[in-house]
Amino acid sequence: MNFKKTLVALAAAATFTSVASAEELSVAATPVPHAEILEHVKPMLAEEGVELEVKVFTDYIQPNIQVDQERLDANYFQHQPYLDEFNAGRGTDLVTVAGVHVEPFGAYSSRISSLDDLEDGAVVAIPNDPTNGGRALLLLQKAGLITLEDPSKITSTASDIAENPKDLEFKELEAATLPRILDQVDLALINTNYALEAGLNPTEDALLIEGAESPYVNILVARPDNKDSDAMKKLAEALRSEDVKNFILEKYEGAVVPAF
Repeated sequence: MNFKKTLVALAAAATFTSVASAEELSVAATPVPHAEILEHVKPMLAEEGVELEVKVFTDYIQPNIQVDQERLDANYFQHQPYLDEFNAGRGTDLVTVAGVHVEPFGAYSSRISSLDDLEDGAVVAIPNDPTNGGRALLLLQKAGLITLEDPSKITSTASDIAENPKDLEFKELEAATLPRILDQVDLALINTNYALEAGLNPTEDALLIEGAESPYVNILVARPDNKDSDAMKKLAEALRSEDVKNFILEKYEGAVVPAF
């Protein structure tokens, strides 16, 4: 009997030691697809001794602020141009840990079924942050709807449009709100994560979409002091695993594309 009690005690102690020694990692993410991908790798990380906590945000500002202020360890929601612009504008020093996927940016409409139907003076909504707004304008330029003063500038705004033959009217709005005002404008350029959350299928519903060669790879971001921690390395490895690649391909069917 005493022997059995000893075995139980030893097992309990081993379990406690395992839990106590688990590394904790808190990561901010937008709901789709970032948080879904992180939830998918949770069991994989648990086997590696990392307890992953996913904090969901619906904006692009707080995830960076909370990591910078050490309230969270990392975030996964943005691409490099956005991070560069954020660091420059906010005085932060956040860094890229790993590139994971591309979300081809698209143009959507509830009023027209083809860009050929876009009338003169149509209202076009684009994100109001410099990198995503510039990304939207570059896509419209590629479609021949506008010409920018600097055709390669990724932070162009509506004021940088040199030629606008259809006299399109641009509304610059917060990226997260664009799916909700889709029926109030003629065309809206929407980040894929917000399009997916709104039930839009980029590969079927977008009238115009980036190719898989897009340079806007979504990245895992941390601080200089923790980017090389064991837990962060394990998370980066998991996010770039063959298992995650297959998960992305099967779940998002081209709306999200692995970048590794």
